[in-house]
Amino acid sequence: MSPEPEAHAEQCLTEIRRFEAKYSRYSEDSLVSRINNNAGIRSTSIDEETDRILEYADVCFQLSHGKFDVTSGVLRQVWHKDMNVLPDPKDIESATALIGWDKVTRKNGSIELPATGMQIDLGGVVKEYVADAVVQLAKSLGATSGVVNLGGDIALIGPQPDGRPWDIGVSDPDDSLQALATIQLSSGAITTSGGYERFVEIEGKKYSHLLDPTTGWPVDNLLGVSIIADQAVVAGSLSTIALLMPEQEALSFLKESDAPYLAIDTGRMIHRSN
Repeated sequence: MSPEPEAHAEQCLTEIRRFEAKYSRYSEDSLVSRINNNAGIRSTSIDEETDRILEYADVCFQLSHGKFDVTSGVLRQVWHKDMNVLPDPKDIESATALIGWDKVTRKNGSIELPATGMQIDLGGVVKEYVADAVVQLAKSLGATSGVVNLGGDIALIGPQPDGRPWDIGVSDPDDSLQALATIQLSSGAITTSGGYERFVEIEGKKYSHLLDPTTGWPVDNLLGVSIIADQAVVAGSLSTIALLMPEQEALSFLKESDAPYLAIDTGRMIHRSN
């Protein structure tokens, strides 16, 4: 095998690592950590790439009527995987007081979080943004076939080498190892979101990792949503926004989006686009 594909793959991995170092909330040296550490103190300079990502986060905030809010990560301090009792309502109230993308100031190449304790978490946007960026990088290097899979968010470089489409499975909410449906794709992206992916179980009840920033509580709406779009960042944000909405509102939102979708409601009924 020519070493060229391996070298190109390494370049793509380097790009993924660059994004991770820059935007991971787990890294003390990341830009996101600097922004959060400066909350209530001073503004933080950002580059054009970050400004584009934040601009898209703003679009999602507006489209979701405030449900998709990158400042809602503070709720993870209240709801976490190791808990075995429901959080104190006062703790939820304190956390939700620190949420509000509309409180954030962006101007002149900087961002400022107005209150100490506020945070941004770009995980709901950046992972899919990275998938799209890697596809574009791979294509610029001459790749015509391949799959970029970042935690189940899939963006395609092109069809299989023989020209056939890729078979992509949509997980069953009750058994992630089983495919509820198989979708064939040669281009574009598909993302699947669901409260069943990660959850905390308290007194025998499962609570989704998806949290409503307006209430501070986990959502209990659609079980899962898969969306196909030209870009992973569009598919991912649409599926997340739908999950944050009440079922009927979410189904109407999906229909109006004009994106091909598959949604599973709490009664396990499957809803598909035409």
